Amino acid sequence: MLRVILAGHTLDREFVQSMRRGELPADVEPTPETISAAYARISRFPEPIPELRAQARRDVPASRKSNRTIVFRMGHHSVAEHVQLNFDILGVSRLALEALEDARLCSYTEKSQRYVTFGGEHVVPEEFGPAERELFEAAAAEQIAFYRRAFEKLLELQRKRNSDMLGTKTGVETVEGWAKEDARYALGLATETQLGFSGNARNLEHVVRKLRHHPLAEVRALSRGLFDAASEVAPSLIILSDPERFREAFGRDVSDGFVARGRATIERLARETMASAAPEAASVGWTEGDVTLLGGAADPDAAVIAALLHSGSGLPYANCSARAKAMSSGERRGFVCDALAELSEFDALPREFEAAAFTFEIALSAACFGQLKRHRMMTLVAQPYDPALGITIPEAVREAGLAGELRELAERSAGTFARLASTQPRAAEYVLTNAHRRRALAVINLREIHHMARLRMDKHAQWDIRDVTASITALARRAAPATALLACGKDAFASVRSALRA
Repeated sequence: MLRVILAGHTLDREFVQSMRRGELPADVEPTPETISAAYARISRFPEPIPELRAQARRDVPASRKSNRTIVFRMGHHSVAEHVQLNFDILGVSRLALEALEDARLCSYTEKSQRYVTFGGEHVVPEEFGPAERELFEAAAAEQIAFYRRAFEKLLELQRKRNSDMLGTKTGVETVEGWAKEDARYALGLATETQLGFSGNARNLEHVVRKLRHHPLAEVRALSRGLFDAASEVAPSLIILSDPERFREAFGRDVSDGFVARGRATIERLARETMASAAPEAASVGWTEGDVTLLGGAADPDAAVIAALLHSGSGLPYANCSARAKAMSSGERRGFVCDALAELSEFDALPREFEAAAFTFEIALSAACFGQLKRHRMMTLVAQPYDPALGITIPEAVREAGLAGELRELAERSAGTFARLASTQPRAAEYVLTNAHRRRALAVINLREIHHMARLRMDKHAQWDIRDVTASITALARRAAPATALLACGKDAFASVRSALRA
């Protein structure tokens, strides 16, 4: 059952100290809104900030009125970013979390199917009637039965393969984790999980408003839960999420037309436009594994080097760009190696590496998408899951002799999906598995590619996201041989850098 609990929030230090001493007056409400109200006054009032905070604490109604005026009437939404809220979210499906975690500027820590054994708990979509529910429950039972059987066989395989690791608790847990992470490909997207979710009030407002119009009932319920929990302590900062409160405060209706119908309009126009297009188009770009490089800067090395020259020389960009373009491949390589000579695997690359970006199309499993979407400094848009794209089968599942069974399970789940989709096209996705695939379009700058490579190509990374990241990185190196030189896993960074200096 879905539960949303407000776990914590920003609070003025003096509020906290007063509560500890038992000195907080009964009519004074400890709310995070006083922080945003006080900070909003910094630009307009001469008093020191501690005094502005004291004023806000003394008159909470005035602080809330100030927030409504400054954040919404005047449009200074960044003031709401001073307030952070933390939520426990329990009993939510993996599919619903994809909608929540689409918000890039928030923080999430999720119960991982790589490390925790799941017992079969799953969310039953409200959209399903009795007949649909019967179909769905039968598929879910089959998925969890295969998951349990696969976990035991994969654990046996990993123990035999890694017997030298079984002498320590850490080793045993690692081996068990490898079995769990491959068995999970049979779990359905309806699988129930939990997570900690944190965001500032501005981003929370965006999340609540967007999810309120989502086609899935579970996601709309999540929106209501977040709104109800947040409005108890910060009602003046999430007005856009409540049409009635907005109308009361401003005497007019908030325009939710695009939030409610914009995505459906885009999907309708796309279907109509593509229906009249040629049935097949020639393949574009370079391909590596399941990743295709569709486009990007014409000369990404020159774009990054020109940005480095611009920030360091004080000269106009035109001069810097001309010099970068005139460099030979050896000069470019040498320049980058010298510029990054002291870079360690724990350092972020200079922001100038964001001057070159690439567009990729990726076919990937639900399990892999769950990891890719956590990289927020990119543009990531995905199509619905498509059983026609097949499934991703872990190599260990093949070695354990389970590949055929997983494929048959996925095909039966896809059959159930097709039957459910005839009446519930969006909710039908609940019945698909982590192995099922979708297409995603990702626009990633070179700085983020280096960050992804450090984390996802490291030996500790899960193999599916490691393979996808390796393909992205290989294509980036092909397009930008000088500025993508150090795109590698943390564990390989020292040796790669040493080889470049040789």
